[in-house]
Amino acid sequence: MAVKLVAVDMDGTFLDSSKNYDRERFAAQYRQLKDQGVRFVVASGNQYYQLKSFFPDIAEEISFVAENGAYIVSEGKELFYGELPQEGVQSVLDTLDALPEGASFAVCGKNSAYLHRAFPESEFELLNRHYHRLQWIDDYAEIDDVVFKFAINLPGENGSNTPAAHTRAFVTHLEQNLGEFVKPVSSGARWVDLIIPGLHKANGLAMLQERWGISDAEVVAFGDSGNDFEMISQAGFGYAMDNAVAPIKRAAKYRTESNDENGVLNVLDRIIEGRNPFN
Repeated sequence: MAVKLVAVDMDGTFLDSSKNYDRERFAAQYRQLKDQGVRFVVASGNQYYQLKSFFPDIAEEISFVAENGAYIVSEGKELFYGELPQEGVQSVLDTLDALPEGASFAVCGKNSAYLHRAFPESEFELLNRHYHRLQWIDDYAEIDDVVFKFAINLPGENGSNTPAAHTRAFVTHLEQNLGEFVKPVSSGARWVDLIIPGLHKANGLAMLQERWGISDAEVVAFGDSGNDFEMISQAGFGYAMDNAVAPIKRAAKYRTESNDENGVLNVLDRIIEGRNPFN
């Protein structure tokens, strides 16, 4: 069956460790994919305004499943957004009062993300890489926005990117106390997103597939982290990056090279040329 949709996660997948990609190579591939009628979708936990900045020439042509599926924009048009109820927002804020030492979090909304001034300047600089629209706030009551999710940055074990045992226990605590409103999913080393249950990347792709008449068997998806699990499992051709976490490697039907070895672009060549497994 021909491929009709390619969906890519960004950090750790499409982007290399320097947060870039081979733009010239991809531009040539995109033209060929477009000529073959293949849709290109960016599916990421990051903010829409950050994601589209990576594709300045084609942002109005392609589709974005942003904020882990809570915000969908296709060909420059907003198609869908989810919203946490105010009761859920307040319950999360109350629970996050007990954050582990060294952790921080942002409230992610449709118009912007928000960081409390209680957190250090370094956290703003870190979050600003993923949220191009980010504002300082002095009080959470200042937020007048549709809230999609919460993004939590957990401290690592002895300065590493591996969450310490007490932070892993905190994630379990979140699952047990906030399951009515949000679901914790990993979105990279030390990052946990609290998303609206059911509004994951696979759900966002399903909305686009229904719009375009594309079956799961005609989808190729790439990912590396826990928030890619449903998308990788749903796609007919689910690819785990070589640098992916173990659960994603187990869920994926296929494997490609790491994000620093152009793993996604290497598979795109095979799609374009109709090579195994796309023949």
